[in-house]
Amino acid sequence: MPATVHVRELTADDLDAAWELGRFAFGSDPQRPAHAPAPVPGLTRYGAFDDSGRLVGKAIDLHHDQWWSGRAVPAADVAGVAVAPEARGHGVARALLSALLRGARDRQAAISALYPTVAGPYRACGWEAAGVLRTVDLATAALPRHRPASHLTVRAGTPADLPAVDALYERVTRHRNGMLTRRGELFDAADRGLPGDGVTLVEADGELVGYATWQRGRGYGADSVLTVDEALAVTPEAAREIVGVLGSWASVAPTLRLCPLDGDAVSTVLPLESARDHERDLWMHRPVDVARAVSARGWPAHARGVVDFALTDPLAEWNTGTWRLTVADGDAELTRVGGEADLRLDVRGFALLYAGAARARSVAQAGLLHHSPGVDPGALDLLACGGPAQLLDYF
Repeated sequence: MPATVHVRELTADDLDAAWELGRFAFGSDPQRPAHAPAPVPGLTRYGAFDDSGRLVGKAIDLHHDQWWSGRAVPAADVAGVAVAPEARGHGVARALLSALLRGARDRQAAISALYPTVAGPYRACGWEAAGVLRTVDLATAALPRHRPASHLTVRAGTPADLPAVDALYERVTRHRNGMLTRRGELFDAADRGLPGDGVTLVEADGELVGYATWQRGRGYGADSVLTVDEALAVTPEAAREIVGVLGSWASVAPTLRLCPLDGDAVSTVLPLESARDHERDLWMHRPVDVARAVSARGWPAHARGVVDFALTDPLAEWNTGTWRLTVADGDAELTRVGGEADLRLDVRGFALLYAGAARARSVAQAGLLHHSPGVDPGALDLLACGGPAQLLDYF
């Protein structure tokens, strides 16, 4: 049990101990990797040490950007949080996350997301549940068949096609909220071989209009599964073509497994009424810097208004204070104002509203928004007007 903990960025000399701590925490393969752990561009590793210098906790800040209504917002997405069993319950994770938020703010990050193994400790640090990454199983034979369109070309992708795949992913996701841009050092340094076992492309006049990346799995019996890592399209014809190709696996892969993207072209073709949940991964959100989070993102062009509110953020004190939110013409800003406010918002309530996961009255009913008698909490729906966020990447 550490009397005090000291948090700092990990160095290359700390990475073996961090790997060992992660192995214990997540039940990973005890076989050490063939190559020693090494620094990775595009992320910052933090470690908590006790007075003897032993590593008792770790956390990783992933330098992602997220799309929010057409604009890339710098994010500090959190992964790999682990605390030694003897040190749990003594504020180690809180100290790590506090240092991570401060470092993220220093590098201009605005927002943060994470996938929790347990939500309570992250709620205590200001994150709140904002959505679910849903993986579903469908009977491959239930996918709609269609006659291939003569004006479309379907072919197998090669590594040379990956830039076009990236560009189509961006066409689908950039005007949504919360989706990773898949830009930056973390993605630039990744292996650019074909993902999974294959990529199926759909083209119209030489232009990519749809793709699916998939893993064949093993066997061809009743328990065989075709796992689709991603299936996206920008026209209904391309979506039907993709789904038709996936359906052709029915004789050897009775189950299709994928993460549907709400309301996109492919999802509108899938028989989602018969989908069975295979896995549900809760994700949480919070602001790193509220003023930056508001000004960096896009806002609906039709939304306009002004509302004052007080915000409380115990872990990121730079967010605490009274703010004026102004939204107009697709932009918004937060400015500090003096005095008290009739609306008093907890940082977890801010996260819910910003991510479009709840309306202001629901946030008030949850005890994360307080208001003076006679004041309508719905005025803070202005902060939620961007619509719901969704993630498609697990990290």
